[in-house]
Amino acid sequence: MIVIITGASKGLGRAIALKYAAAGYPLLVCARGNVALYNLVEEIQTNYPDTTIKAMPVDMSIKEEVIAFANWCLSFGTPDILINNAGIFLQGSIESEDEGILETMITTNLYSAYHLTRALLPAMIENKSGHIFNICSIASLQAYSNGGSYSISKFALLGFSKNLREELKPKGIKVTSVLPGAAYTNSWSGSGIDPKRIMEADDVAKMIFAACHLSAQAVVEDIILRPQLGDL
Repeated sequence: MIVIITGASKGLGRAIALKYAAAGYPLLVCARGNVALYNLVEEIQTNYPDTTIKAMPVDMSIKEEVIAFANWCLSFGTPDILINNAGIFLQGSIESEDEGILETMITTNLYSAYHLTRALLPAMIENKSGHIFNICSIASLQAYSNGGSYSISKFALLGFSKNLREELKPKGIKVTSVLPGAAYTNSWSGSGIDPKRIMEADDVAKMIFAACHLSAQAVVEDIILRPQLGDL
């Protein structure tokens, strides 16, 4: 069984990679930053020596690199689990955010998942099996102050995920939209937020891992997680 995780070097992607590595799943991972990516590879090889992990530096905002990553993944076989996690967050309001922010958000948060999924789907459809997880956000459901183009892009990613679910129902491939609220990652360091106020990244990883272990007849369509005290 092959698991593909994009944006795997930090945050939720890293937590998800560690969860699957601990269970011995072969991993194909990518991220933009070489150092953090290969640090993850070293960590997994050290702590889980029986787990196979291969990594490729990829800028998921560039279509050509996404397609190259897809072809690289397919060289190892047909993926069983695809976790579209790569994304970027830039705070701002629609009226005042810098020119080009929307294009950056859409390219990274939506097109990356769209192009990678399309490139991998023929092999998955031929196998009549697989599970695709699209890491959306609570921002996919509810607009919020200074969400701006980030929220727009996450609404779009949820729309992509919903349409994909409908298309793939009869083809044996599951699709799950993951909509997490605030989870503590490095991006929260120095924010002044008490880590106990928000979720752990591993909470999201645990839910994804559980959802992929249901019977073939069942699918979790949406995973919505929030901090116990609610959104910030």
